[in-house]
Amino acid sequence: MTTREPYVHDPGTAVWEIPATGAARFGWDYDDGRERLLALYQKGKDKQWDAAKRIDWDLEVDPYDPLGVPDENMTVYGTPYWDRMSERNRRDMRRHYASWQFSQFLHGEQGALVCASRIVESVPDVDAKFYSATQAMDEARHVEIYSRFLHEKIGMLYPVNSSLQSLLDDTLRDSRWDMPYLGMQVLIEGLALAAFGMLRDVTKKPLPHQILAYVMQDEARHVAFGRLALRDYYRQLSDAELREREEFVIEGCYLMRDRLRGEEVLADFGIPAADASELSERSEYLQIFRKLLFSRIVPCVKDIGLWGEGLRRAYVDMGVFDMGDASLDQLMAQDEEIADQLDARRFAAEEAARTAEIAETIAEG
Repeated sequence: MTTREPYVHDPGTAVWEIPATGAARFGWDYDDGRERLLALYQKGKDKQWDAAKRIDWDLEVDPYDPLGVPDENMTVYGTPYWDRMSERNRRDMRRHYASWQFSQFLHGEQGALVCASRIVESVPDVDAKFYSATQAMDEARHVEIYSRFLHEKIGMLYPVNSSLQSLLDDTLRDSRWDMPYLGMQVLIEGLALAAFGMLRDVTKKPLPHQILAYVMQDEARHVAFGRLALRDYYRQLSDAELREREEFVIEGCYLMRDRLRGEEVLADFGIPAADASELSERSEYLQIFRKLLFSRIVPCVKDIGLWGEGLRRAYVDMGVFDMGDASLDQLMAQDEEIADQLDARRFAAEEAARTAEIAETIAEG
């Protein structure tokens, strides 16, 4: 099977090229560095892990119900379209939705890999280059994980969503060195963390739960990195420069809120675009999801110093302004704790199984 065969639609050209702009920057101060950023770099080194070993890939996954998410969460549930579907069509739709979600995770992680590599090249501070190098390794691991899950367990991929592709394009075309931080570490990673967290907390399936919990443990460090680096830099910018970056954030937030809704899947099941859009607007699950998408972004944007009138007004319009007071540190600590608890339960179960096996062997003489 070639790489392109599992795609539901032709993804187009095999390689998407974005003209690179900006400068490669070398820094000659090797001794000094920000203490918190160097501590994060040390943590990034300590927390490296092997996806082939830490994740139990032997766990079986039903490709027609890979996540075990309630049908009520699907946009068409309870509509005439759903009522007319056979059980086979409903099974197919569960598979397509999971494929679409994890495909966007996969493409976003490749974007994060490219952005982390760009930061290594363009950021002027050596301590930031150190940490971003560890993040590039993390993102490569995430690409490996989501690609393996899609190919081996679901057997189906979707092309990158056009709005996600547009945000990646805007992020990587900008010549200013801080824009990959802002576009990736704050917007795309923040959106991904919220989406990962919703699925991690509702899925009944052990393999996707493992994948999401362990990836989120890495992502907690990545968001912390973006906050540290941008908070220091944005204190130095003029009001006009800050407003430019706030406009970028506003545009990116509206883009993701309004268009990252899986309507491609509905089209594949014969639902007209206008109906698909209306169903998405009325979906209670998507309304909750769209709001939670910003649970990581709004407090991060406020924390790094982008909190001008235009941005605040946009967040009021989106109904997410109150999220600015959420504690990012608490959210990230929870992400790390959930992954550690999962490891502890798994290893305790494995140890109990080994102990029982030894006891049985002894009893048999």
